Amino acid sequence: MKPEQANRLKLDEEVRKRPKGAVGLIFVLVLLITAVAIYFGWPRASDSQRLIGDEKPKETVVGAATNAPAVSRRGEEGDSVLTVSGYIVNRERIELSPRFQGVVKWIGVTKGDSVTNGQVVVLLDDTEYRARLRETDGRMAVAKVALEKAELIWTRTRELAKVNVESKQAEDEARLAVDSAKASIQEIEGQRELLLTYIDWTVIRSPINGVVLEKLVDPNELVVPQSFGGTRGPSTALIALAQGDDLQVEIDLNEQDLAKVYLKQECKVSPEAYPDKVYDGYVAEIAPEANRQKGTLQIKVQVRAPDKFLTPELSAKVQFLRKPDSKEKAVSKQ
Repeated sequence: MKPEQANRLKLDEEVRKRPKGAVGLIFVLVLLITAVAIYFGWPRASDSQRLIGDEKPKETVVGAATNAPAVSRRGEEGDSVLTVSGYIVNRERIELSPRFQGVVKWIGVTKGDSVTNGQVVVLLDDTEYRARLRETDGRMAVAKVALEKAELIWTRTRELAKVNVESKQAEDEARLAVDSAKASIQEIEGQRELLLTYIDWTVIRSPINGVVLEKLVDPNELVVPQSFGGTRGPSTALIALAQGDDLQVEIDLNEQDLAKVYLKQECKVSPEAYPDKVYDGYVAEIAPEANRQKGTLQIKVQVRAPDKFLTPELSAKVQFLRKPDSKEKAVSKQ
């Protein structure tokens, strides 16, 4: 090899003196990152209950939307023997229907409106019945004229029969004509009263003090008093009403919890939307037949003093309280 080529292969002095501390620093950082990853990735027993912020571990319950009711056993430690979720419902739902086929002329309420007993809520078209009423009034006028004429003929015939100018038969026929005219007037009066009744039925009034749950028809819509089958027929109801201060909680109770519930049992009701609100209630109804598919029995808890915070069809929790005598016995044993 020539001297010039050997000189080219030699490293510069500055390159041979470059510091080697950077390699060691990189090695230390890799070790630290590996140790941290092993520390946080190692499995622990508490990982199944990791919390975020102040969140508390939640108890696993079956919600009211499933087939089985949500039941919490924690109430057994105090006055409550059972806590179940259900739905708030109106005790009675009233649907106002027409008494005859007609056309809706006017609706004076909407969904959510409050109504009073006797308030006019719907008007049906009464044009036909008022026309018939005018026709009946005309027939009444004609019948009254016929009665007056029959009475005049009878009076004259009776006077002539006294002097033997008219026969007894003519007098009887004149008297019967008067009775027939009176009967015609009575018949027309009955027809007139019937038409007035129909006209009164075109005015639909609320039978209770309550709230409108649903408006089932619109103006100019045909309504009938009963369904003739099918889904495309005329409506059979006008509006649905309920009393806002008469609410219950409807519960599907599992059969294994039936022994803890009885009629008139005191309860505490708390809506899910307002858990700080608690209302007194009692078991008002226990269904006589169970649901075989779900294995539940329907229970209805009457709320004693409901207010605006209890909204029908929303969910609520019901605490069934233990019997007072059983509580006293538990205290005496202690």
